[in-house]
Amino acid sequence: MDNGYEKEQFTTISFKSSIAKKFRAFSKKMGASNSMTLLMMLDFFETNNLSPKESIGPTVHTLENLIKKRVSAVIAILRDMEKSQTRPTVAMMQSLFEEVEPKNKPLLVEKKNTEDRKVRFQEKNQL
Repeated sequence: MDNGYEKEQFTTISFKSSIAKKFRAFSKKMGASNSMTLLMMLDFFETNNLSPKESIGPTVHTLENLIKKRVSAVIAILRDMEKSQTRPTVAMMQSLFEEVEPKNKPLLVEKKNTEDRKVRFQEKNQL
């Protein structure tokens, strides 16, 4: 018996015999009584704001292929960003933060060849 509808009375609706056979086969496939199958169908149409007169549009298979293509495109974009932006930036940051020993470069450089230069100032000898 249908849960929640045990005390309700049955009423008759007239269907063409071919449609009634098709509906009964569908009800068996759903595993519910004819009344509950019809109720589920009506709830489905109402909750999804669908009308049997309107076309739903592309099938699930075509939508799945479209989504897969878009996901592949997003993955390609992310890989390109990683190659062109992220990896070079990470390499630059690592090179900045690595401890590199400074080259032993003398801070003050002694100039050679002092003999060749002329002396500009000279001390006076005091007598």
